[in-house]
Amino acid sequence: MKHLLLASTFIALTPSLASAQDAAGNAPIIVLGEGLEDTPSVPAFSVIELEREQIVSTGSGTVEDALASVAGFQQFRRSDSRSSNPTAQGATLRALGGNASSRALVLLDGVPMIDPFFGYVPFNAIAPERLASIRVTRGGGSGPFGAGALAGTIELSSADAATTGLLSGQALVNHRGGTQSSLSLAPSWDGGYAVASGRWDRGKGFYTTPEADRVPATVRASYESWSASARVVQQLGDALEVQLRGLAFEDNRTLRFNGADSRIRGEDVSLRLVSRGPWQVDALAYAQWRNFSNIVISSTRFVRVLDQKDTPATGLGGKLEVRPPLGDNHTLRLGVDYRSSEGELFEDAYSAFSGNLTENRFAGGNNSDLGLFASHDWQYGPITLTGGLRADRYSISDGFYRALDAGGAVLTDDSFADRSDWEVTWRAGARLQMSPNLVLRTAAYSGFRLPTINELYRPFVVFPVVTQANAALEPERLEGWEVGVDMQAAEWMRVSATLFDNRVKNAIANVTLSPNLRQRRNLDAIDAQGVEVAAAVEVGRFALDGTLAFVAPAIEGSGAASVLDGNMPPQTPGFAASATATWRPAPGARLAATVRHVARQYESDVETDPLPAATTIDLFAQMPLMNDLSAVARVENLFDEVVITRNSGGTLDIGAPQTFWIGVRYGF
Repeated sequence: MKHLLLASTFIALTPSLASAQDAAGNAPIIVLGEGLEDTPSVPAFSVIELEREQIVSTGSGTVEDALASVAGFQQFRRSDSRSSNPTAQGATLRALGGNASSRALVLLDGVPMIDPFFGYVPFNAIAPERLASIRVTRGGGSGPFGAGALAGTIELSSADAATTGLLSGQALVNHRGGTQSSLSLAPSWDGGYAVASGRWDRGKGFYTTPEADRVPATVRASYESWSASARVVQQLGDALEVQLRGLAFEDNRTLRFNGADSRIRGEDVSLRLVSRGPWQVDALAYAQWRNFSNIVISSTRFVRVLDQKDTPATGLGGKLEVRPPLGDNHTLRLGVDYRSSEGELFEDAYSAFSGNLTENRFAGGNNSDLGLFASHDWQYGPITLTGGLRADRYSISDGFYRALDAGGAVLTDDSFADRSDWEVTWRAGARLQMSPNLVLRTAAYSGFRLPTINELYRPFVVFPVVTQANAALEPERLEGWEVGVDMQAAEWMRVSATLFDNRVKNAIANVTLSPNLRQRRNLDAIDAQGVEVAAAVEVGRFALDGTLAFVAPAIEGSGAASVLDGNMPPQTPGFAASATATWRPAPGARLAATVRHVARQYESDVETDPLPAATTIDLFAQMPLMNDLSAVARVENLFDEVVITRNSGGTLDIGAPQTFWIGVRYGF
């Protein structure tokens, strides 16, 4: 089935590309490929938008680096997608971290990108140069796929052919011999276009282990990843368009020790129909296939102790949204969406002393969610009111964990009872245009997130700490409110500030039960209050964009988790800030400097292993050479700040050191 759908994507692309080649080169480019227009409710919430220039002008050239410009965005660890275990790349907002699964909903052209088994985001598969914009909405959501928008929504929008140009690409090399290259072809024709893109990153990486702690088995964090994407958009009549997208990717990494290799693979296809007639319709269907493999090397004997050899997972889903014609002052959204995640884990455990196989382990299950949603926006002069409601019927089924010894004898054979229930979530907001330069807004909301298959059924060991799964985990539920102000302080300056209070009940975390034993459990809550500020200054050819977040997150725990009460959630800073200064000395030329600061945080919930505060500076420069060809130079971590990304009882990992890049771009 998977290969049939991928082949169908290729077949659909082929005639479109051919017809584009046959068309006259001067055919007009039609701006298509988006969903329905934004509703008036968007400005009622705390929203940060990143434009294409910001996305493609980072020091590392990764999409998570661009997202780091939004204070409050975080992954489970400070590492990026080149030097972390893929399963640790969960995305969250507003200091609601605590485990490696995403608490924010990440969408690419409307399709959820969360891994069906583990809940991480495959950031390596999302090339920044393929994107036109990123919109980050903080706070729980109740719209399409809102069941995953616990902490907010990150919407990634693909660039169209007019944005990328017919041909674009780049090739860069860093001073350690790493390379980053991409190429896009984007023909257009009357009523449509196609964008086909490929990207390949590779490098021997850097040492994530501090020099004093290295042993003969220590190696650099080498990586090699590729992704290929193809998208066709075609207008059908005056008001209807079809969007077809395919994505395939693979990422290979080695972390810390020789032989500690991981790999993720994925294939996605999606089909979207958008009607912009009097009755507006947005219909979407998608399928995803993912796999993960990983070898764990003992940190004491430096031999293989675990081979997570196969983790096939499938995600299926779609949505149907209808907007009836109610006049210019009303926008009504009615819809249904569905998501199903299914996956299994196959892994082999080995003795660190003899090297012999000790156990074969199997785990897996199925999660599904059917959601009904409705929202209404009403504009009355300077006032915008919005309200939304979701009802979700979820099921957690077919869960199992099985372990066999080396001879095939059954050690554990657990099958877990199926369960299902309803969750009702809501969202309401108001926006008041006090003057042309001043907007006041307020919002309240709720949201929920199902535990992942990984959290429910898969135990793991990071020697000597054992973390147990928990098939009885309940969904997380958030309730929160915020008030904010958006002000055009001067013609050249905009300022936005938001005060918020968000509380996640039944927050899932790896709870410490004893020094070497943890279990995934539902905490009473994680409560986070804070202030978010964003500012933008633009004077002539100079621009400055900055965000900061002051947050006071705390765990509420009872029973076995009572010792955690009042502690900060793991991996969560109380303060984060980012600022980028940009100067455009000439057409096509761009110089940028980004400074980021992240306050101290803790490795675990018991606050015994601190991760010190860190401040980094990145540089970016692009200068035109001829026509659409430009020279590019980038610097990551200019002053070689030591960024501690992991602290396990004093055993440290560090983030990306000072790195120099140079290369060329065409068509950017």
